[in-house]
Amino acid sequence: MTDSVNRRTRASQKRQRLVAAAARVLHEQGVERTTLADIAREAEVPVGNVYYYFKTKDDLVLAALSEHRAYLAGLTGRLEELADPRERLKGLVEAWVEQREVAARRGCPTGTLAVELDKRADGTLDAEAGAVIRELLDWAGAQFRALGMADPEGLALTLVSAYQGMSLLANALREPEVMSREGDRLLARLDALRAPDGQL
Repeated sequence: MTDSVNRRTRASQKRQRLVAAAARVLHEQGVERTTLADIAREAEVPVGNVYYYFKTKDDLVLAALSEHRAYLAGLTGRLEELADPRERLKGLVEAWVEQREVAARRGCPTGTLAVELDKRADGTLDAEAGAVIRELLDWAGAQFRALGMADPEGLALTLVSAYQGMSLLANALREPEVMSREGDRLLARLDALRAPDGQL
């Protein structure tokens, strides 16, 4: 019984290493340039083992998107511990700014993946990436709604659009400070919001 449990535990850990590696490598290299061997090397797993857990590269892309979803759930879960919805939104912006070096090198992990997947001929995985972004929009909208703002969905769209824009510009210009400057502006706008007709 113990050997069986240990094998399952090791297999689960190996799979998780592959998923985390897929998320990192796909963000660094993009879908088209990434091979299963690249992911196996990053995960320190023999390449033959990858096929045991993931039959195709698309399966690994889906797993990477699930890793992005789990990261978002963890972040918003921690932010939910804050009593004030405004502080939750500010915490979200601060988390974005903390990732400014990564954004300057590679852009937003989910956003860049969504754009790349949208260009593929089969068009099946881009909706999965969009669903992760939709979860962020829904969470931000709920915070604006809790603040009593008119058009909470519109404010969420403006906020997430600002993040995607500043990530893209930081990446295009290779300037992490773009994230810092724009993050400061977003924080000031969140502080200045007043219900019910606040605008970001």
